[in-house]
Amino acid sequence: QVQLVESGGGLVQPGGSLRLSCAASRSIFTIYSMGWYRQAPGKQRELVAAIVGGGITNYADSVKGRFTISTDNAKNTIYLQMNSLKPEDTAVYYCDAVIVGVGSERYNYWGQGTQVTVSS
Repeated sequence: QVQLVESGGGLVQPGGSLRLSCAASRSIFTIYSMGWYRQAPGKQRELVAAIVGGGITNYADSVKGRFTISTDNAKNTIYLQMNSLKPEDTAVYYCDAVIVGVGSERYNYWGQGTQVTVSS
């Protein structure tokens, strides 16, 4: 198991920046992948960015060039640096972790979510 605690959301004007943090309760070296998803009102949850062990990253097309996912292994924390924010980035952002079991089964864990609002 792993517990995930997110922080860093808030209200920002269009064009502004925010950095989200997600602290894991265990070493991220023991986690197969971690990522950020978001869910806007009335919409499905969607992948924003993910990082797989070894540093392979994946981004949604809508955030490429604006968002960057990174890790701090010493702090068991991942970050999502969000620049050039747009109103359509407004959503609840969730941290996700995937742990692989001994039988190669995958377990998903979610943080509580943090609200990001982009508005003037």
